[in-house]
Amino acid sequence: MALLRWSKPISAEQRVVPEHIAIIMDGNNRWAKKRHLPGPAGHRAGVEAVRNVLKACHEHGVRVLTLFAFSSENWERPKAEVSALMNLFSRYLRTELPQMHKDGVRVRFIGKRSRFSKKLQLQMQEAENTTELNSDTTLVIAVDYGGQWDIAQSARQLAAKVKSGELEVEDITVESLDANISLADLPKPDLCIRTGGDARISNFMLWQFAYSELYFTETLWPDFGEFDLARAIQDFSQRERRFGGRESETGAWAGEDHA
Repeated sequence: MALLRWSKPISAEQRVVPEHIAIIMDGNNRWAKKRHLPGPAGHRAGVEAVRNVLKACHEHGVRVLTLFAFSSENWERPKAEVSALMNLFSRYLRTELPQMHKDGVRVRFIGKRSRFSKKLQLQMQEAENTTELNSDTTLVIAVDYGGQWDIAQSARQLAAKVKSGELEVEDITVESLDANISLADLPKPDLCIRTGGDARISNFMLWQFAYSELYFTETLWPDFGEFDLARAIQDFSQRERRFGGRESETGAWAGEDHA
């Protein structure tokens, strides 16, 4: 865990940029409360942070940015807050899409869409269709998403193939499950950042985070900006990623019980 961890400066040659960063954007409501503002004001400020962080990711050379925008559990929030979030989401897609398309950003969504209004579903589809050929940066927005749901839907697809005779039970492997997990065509997240001070991943991308580095910061999401992202990338650069192995005395890699 990297929670306000001190890190020494590193040179440009030592700096390692994550190919894929996933962010749990936490702290909007607390940001608003600290300023004696209504909750929606914090979510609006959070949208500004998305714009700034997406720009910073592009400048750092991060290829994929995945944002946990709305979890499966968020439907349980007060109806007024959910309604405000849906309106903000719709406005974001309407106002930000032209600039993102101009900047070469590809927009994708993961999660269930059936509970969203027809208007929002159409906006999501339009965003994906409009930007599908863009290749500078991929912005993935997780909405009505849960990591447990993601694993279950992959298993469900394989079970359907077994039932139809397309697949044998013995053919269900880690690789076949992985092929049906959301974003299977993209690199796994190298780094997961959670803002707001809590040190947990809250049912986000459970399968994809198997070997991701985790970085937790006290900074509330609306205050998270280019400097904070650079600090997280610097911390990531100092870590030794072993993926379950370790370097032996001869310089070769050997298996290990823990990552």
